[in-house]
Amino acid sequence: MATTANDIITLAFKDAGILGVGQSMLPDDYNDALTRMNMMIAQWRVKRWLVWHLVDKSIVSTGAQFYTVGPGGDINVPWRPDKLESAYFRMLPGANGTQAVDYPLQILFSYEDYARITLKSLVSFSQCIFYDSAYPLGKIYPWPLPQANLYEVHIILKEVLNEFADLTSTFDFPPEYLAALHYNMVVRLRAAYRMPEDPGFNGLAADAMQTLRSANAQIPSLVMPDNLVRPSVYNIYSDQTR
Repeated sequence: MATTANDIITLAFKDAGILGVGQSMLPDDYNDALTRMNMMIAQWRVKRWLVWHLVDKSIVSTGAQFYTVGPGGDINVPWRPDKLESAYFRMLPGANGTQAVDYPLQILFSYEDYARITLKSLVSFSQCIFYDSAYPLGKIYPWPLPQANLYEVHIILKEVLNEFADLTSTFDFPPEYLAALHYNMVVRLRAAYRMPEDPGFNGLAADAMQTLRSANAQIPSLVMPDNLVRPSVYNIYSDQTR
């Protein structure tokens, strides 16, 4: 039988010492617990090490200065991402007469960096991208602006961690997430009901989170920022460039 939000919450109430054998909780208690669990999942959603999968979303260039990202946006995804994990630029087959070719895009991490670009309407081969995490729709700004219909902008985002719509919603996470949800709910429920901390459950919650961290960790190769790399210098004596 599939595990539901109600099952997770009921067991958490029991382990927290709030619900005893033969006792029952009020509907408001269950609804409040569901809200707390969804609040916790919403926080997990923005932490890379708590998300098990990245997704690749793209849009064919139209020559626009920016493209919206989110529900109903130019890049239509069911959530507004908090940031870009990576990005690249694809030259479509028709642009070079052969096959699609991908080029990495440097991510500008602040609006201040994007603001320093002098000619924001320059049309050329894209080199970098800035993501404005506006709400409810984010915006990506590739620069220089790619020509329409010749290129494709790809962004790598965290997969969404779905919240539970109601108490009957089924658990739809990888199996290792069940313990993390359970033990962290125990800790949060004890705090919500003004009960003292339990070192045992605190340790189990921390261990469950460390399990997720170990399972989801993906460390990319170190790359030096372009502005920190010294240009090559030609040595006239050795006839080499270093």
